[in-house]
Amino acid sequence: MRHIALIDVNNFYVSCERVFNPKLINRPVVVLSNNDGCAVARSNEVKALGIGMGAPWFKFKDLAKQHGIVAFSSNYALYADMSNRVMEILRDFSPDQEIYSIDESFLDLTGFAKRDLIQYGQDMRSRILRWTGLPVCVGIGATKTLAKLANHCAKKRPVYEGVCNFNTMPQQELNQLLGEIAVGEVWGIGRQLAPKLEAMGIQTVRDLKQANHQHLRQQFSVVMQKTIRELNGEVCIEMEELAPAKKQIVSSRSFGHQVTDYQSLAESITLYISRAAEKLRKQQSYAGSVYVYIRTSPFKEKEPFYSNGMTIPLPTATDDTRLLVNVALWGLKQLFKPHYNYAKAGVMLSELVPVQGIQTDLFSSVQVNPKSSKLMTTLDQINQKMGKESIKLASEGFKRPWKMKQENKSPCYTTKWEDLVVVG
Repeated sequence: MRHIALIDVNNFYVSCERVFNPKLINRPVVVLSNNDGCAVARSNEVKALGIGMGAPWFKFKDLAKQHGIVAFSSNYALYADMSNRVMEILRDFSPDQEIYSIDESFLDLTGFAKRDLIQYGQDMRSRILRWTGLPVCVGIGATKTLAKLANHCAKKRPVYEGVCNFNTMPQQELNQLLGEIAVGEVWGIGRQLAPKLEAMGIQTVRDLKQANHQHLRQQFSVVMQKTIRELNGEVCIEMEELAPAKKQIVSSRSFGHQVTDYQSLAESITLYISRAAEKLRKQQSYAGSVYVYIRTSPFKEKEPFYSNGMTIPLPTATDDTRLLVNVALWGLKQLFKPHYNYAKAGVMLSELVPVQGIQTDLFSSVQVNPKSSKLMTTLDQINQKMGKESIKLASEGFKRPWKMKQENKSPCYTTKWEDLVVVG
């Protein structure tokens, strides 16, 4: 039998804020999206007030004052660093690891089956809490789908004390437990498919487990069939130790203030291309085309609306930020119209190919340049060591009045010397 564990950080964004500010424990806390727009993370105290996921901040600002809700802007640098620390700790518990998301990781514990895996899970929880301050739950099952469900039980049912192992449960007890869990909690089912399954009489996870997977494949898809087989202990979704390379890389943001001039748009496009190109090089790919778009706000009915974008194919695929920026800015010049209040801009790198498989053009004046590759490598290394944007293109700008709002951003406690916690 396989023993797959899913380790999940409880309410990750809120927990990260509480680690460095213990006064927030047991207080209502919410983390907001870009430009302090919507709630993307809520503490249990906030959920109890009826504030839903994605609720616009401006709509519950008054309620926040009334109940003392503490709101934070998203602190991406802090969250990414804390996530990396957790994943590094988990790597000590198994060499077979799949980082599924910023707050979730699968471990294959099959080689550790002789151990008491529930205690092993408690050891993980204890070390992560001691070394990072973050609370986690551990779910163990014969497949990734069952591990996800076990993690749900570990999180929602105090009787398991943060670790739930389906593999040690008698079949009758497990079936009874699955009969108490709504079908929408199954990985990959969610809100869209759950009503359709419920209409067919499949209300619980046990109902789905016992359903005819061939019949449901015809009704839905092969993914549904695999889900049912996984619920029955058959491995259909293997561990992925290396995340597959992205087929497209998107970088976009809404502006903190409306933008009317070309220069500000050019600065934002340069920044977004730079971020996308860095990700492109990290996965060792080249881009064959660049997509650029700009738009005004669709919510301001009294102002004229304008939205446009274009794809520019490249004569030779590249990962050079300078070349990609030149192409993107050429596209921006074609799209830009004066006298509009722009609210958002973005870029997308497409037609990605691996570095090893790059196909050059004999007749093109633009070819892969070894010096370019060395320059980009040096750029990335310096920015990784000294901090983001230590070196950047001048066309990114410096003042950036258009940058997104982060009025309630917490310090970057773990990534900036000046933000280190001082105990006095």
